[in-house]
Amino acid sequence: MRIVFIGTGEIGLPVLRALLESPQHELVGVVTQPDKPAGREQRIEAPPIKSEMGATAIPVLQPERIRNQDAVAQIRALAPEAIVVMAYGQILPRSVLDLPKIACLNLHASLLPRYRGAAPIQAAIVGGDQATGITVIYMDEGLDTGDILLQKPLRILPNETGGSLHDRLAQLAPETLLDALAQLSAGNASRIPQNSAHVTYAPKLTREDGRIDWRESAELIERKIRAYDPWPGSFSEIENPGGKPRHLKILQASVNEKQFGTPGAICTPNESEFLVATGRGSLRLEEVQLEGKRRMRAADFLRGFFSPRIHF
Repeated sequence: MRIVFIGTGEIGLPVLRALLESPQHELVGVVTQPDKPAGREQRIEAPPIKSEMGATAIPVLQPERIRNQDAVAQIRALAPEAIVVMAYGQILPRSVLDLPKIACLNLHASLLPRYRGAAPIQAAIVGGDQATGITVIYMDEGLDTGDILLQKPLRILPNETGGSLHDRLAQLAPETLLDALAQLSAGNASRIPQNSAHVTYAPKLTREDGRIDWRESAELIERKIRAYDPWPGSFSEIENPGGKPRHLKILQASVNEKQFGTPGAICTPNESEFLVATGRGSLRLEEVQLEGKRRMRAADFLRGFFSPRIHF
């Protein structure tokens, strides 16, 4: 099957490699986002998908907007039988969806219709879900609204972070796609409409989403700390009388049933335990990073930087 792959993020790399290596399919082109400035120095960097294609002669297209007529014409010229999309960052217009002879498929990192949108991996952890997975859908012009072809579930581990779940889902995606393509080739692929009664959304995260609200329960805050590792990270401003408030990143924490004080109050029952009151229960901080400092165990922070006068 002649396939065009459309994607940008690292989660799509295993799928891209599987298509490059597949004897049953021919990767005839790749579409990804334009090179963009990144990092503190704002150096121009290629998307991971483009970098992966460096040693091949397969054309890589980088239109500013995929709906532009020139971009559509370039994809049409590749004569795809199927288009495969994963983590691209733009919604495909009807002019692109109609190009492949067989199907335009999207791989989404959740068990749709749960968590449509840009941040399904983090949302599954924050939601306390026991499982997530990869869903292959027939694309339409909506946001993750197409009919379901295939789903493969994946259990969420007790100490899962956004980063670890991202990597495990990335490894699950190739076999899910290849199974879906095999069903299409055999003519026995399913097409199941999504149940609108079960739809939830996971919008794109911003850095501000990582700001901790101590009024929430300890269980929810702990899940957010794991879900937002590595992006956008979890933090709180720590007040220091006589000094400027400083950001404290919370890198690792655990739930404590001890209830004391108002949300955000700090308790240090001994030289190695750092507790923060929440809306329900408290949170034991285990690893932190003070603004401008290295990451450290909470016990080291208590010994080196903590003052009993500071608070969140």
